[in-house]
Amino acid sequence: MKVLLVISALGKDRPGLLKELAQALMECGCTIADSRMTVLGSEFAAVLMITGNWSAIAKVEGGLSALQERLGLTISARRTEVRSTETPLLPYIAEIVTVDRPGIIYRMADFFTARSINIEDLYTSGYTSAHSATPMFALNLTVNIPASVHIAALRDEFMNLCEEMNLDGVLEPLKR
Repeated sequence: MKVLLVISALGKDRPGLLKELAQALMECGCTIADSRMTVLGSEFAAVLMITGNWSAIAKVEGGLSALQERLGLTISARRTEVRSTETPLLPYIAEIVTVDRPGIIYRMADFFTARSINIEDLYTSGYTSAHSATPMFALNLTVNIPASVHIAALRDEFMNLCEEMNLDGVLEPLKR
């Protein structure tokens, strides 16, 4: 039986860090099933879900302190299980681009939460407009919409919020 473990790792970025982390997990007999890794400022940040049999996961858990010290990372881990859902869900992506300002993520999270729609993934980036040197903000959200939700009405509400906030936004099915 496969056991699932979610690991978060944070530390000073350097070449080879991901390789060393992946190697340590592989040597314990685990596989990286899902992951998000990035560099934020000068920090390496990763969240990984690994799978393995009971003894492989226990080996990772037992070696976390040594791994933290060896790699110079702050690592935490938590066992999890396969997510099950009682209702069919439709994966959609919301993409927003706007002038950077406070509250955008909050308002989008509030919009989807008020409709019992779970945000599954979030990616943001800031950049400077090439033409005007204006600070810009891009937000990408993956949401799982219950099949019972009327998509056209939801899209209209979403577009109304975007218009109210002066955001350029789209809500469309996720294409995998």
